[in-house]
Amino acid sequence: MTLKALIFDVDGTMADTEEAHRRAFNIAFIEHQLDWVWDRPLYARLLEVSGGKERIVSYIDSLSLAAEDKTRLYQRVPAIHGDKIRVYADLVSSGKVSLRPGVARLLNEARAAGVRLAVASTTTRDSVDALIVATLGEEALAWFSVIVCGDQVPNKKPAPDIYLLALSALGEGAERCVAFEDSANGLKAARAAGLFTVVTPTRWTASHDFSEAQAVLGSLDELRRPPAAFSAAVPDAFRHRMVELAHLLDAGAGRSPATASTGRPC
Repeated sequence: MTLKALIFDVDGTMADTEEAHRRAFNIAFIEHQLDWVWDRPLYARLLEVSGGKERIVSYIDSLSLAAEDKTRLYQRVPAIHGDKIRVYADLVSSGKVSLRPGVARLLNEARAAGVRLAVASTTTRDSVDALIVATLGEEALAWFSVIVCGDQVPNKKPAPDIYLLALSALGEGAERCVAFEDSANGLKAARAAGLFTVVTPTRWTASHDFSEAQAVLGSLDELRRPPAAFSAAVPDAFRHRMVELAHLLDAGAGRSPATASTGRPC
C-alpha cells in the first residue's frame, strides 16, 4: 500500500523540549509561591505520567500533606499549568529549543512527495503551535493536515485515543501511516492504534522499553552511529543511512501491521 501520512509526537520526538518544560514548571511554581523544585531525576520520573496537569497532580499525590491541603492544591492545578504554558511558549519563542536532527528534512521530503503530515501530542495546542512557529516559521502550521492534542481525547497516552483520533481526522487506515515517538507511553499508544512506529529516544527516555517498536534509532539523521543499546533494534532497511520515505516503505510501513519488519503480531 502507498504511504499516506507521517504522524509525529512533539515533545522529545520533533524536539527535545523536556528541559524547557522542566524550567517552565519551576518558574511557574515560583510565580505561584510554591517551594517545589523539579530537578532532572525527579522530572525524568514524572515523565512517566502523560500530560502537564496530570504530572502536577501526580506530584501533589506524592507529597506528605493533609487531605484538605492536597485538595486546595488540586484546585490550583489549572492556574499553575496555564502559567507554565505561557512560560514555556516564551522560552521556545526565544530560541531555547531546536528541532532534532532529521526532523525538518523528513517533513520537507514528505511534503515534496505528497505525503501528509500530522501531529498527535499530549501537550497543549498552544505549546505545539509555539514550537512549530519558532522552529519552522508561522507558515509551517499549514503543513500539518491534522494536529490533535491531549485535551481532545478522554484518555492520554499510553491509551491509543489520540492516534485513533488523528487517523480518523486524516481519513486513513493505520496501515498507510507511520508514527514517530520517543517514549514508552507514546510507543504503546501508537502500536495499540496499529501503527508502524519509529522511536528516537532522548536522554530522558533512553531507559524505556521499546521492544515493540519497528525501529529504535539515535535520530532520524545520525544512523551511522546509533547508540549501542539500540543497534540490535535497527532493521536492515535503516542501517547506514538516514530515515527517508523510501526506507520507511522498505522496512515494512504501508503494509499490514501484522507483517511489519519485526515479525511480531500487533
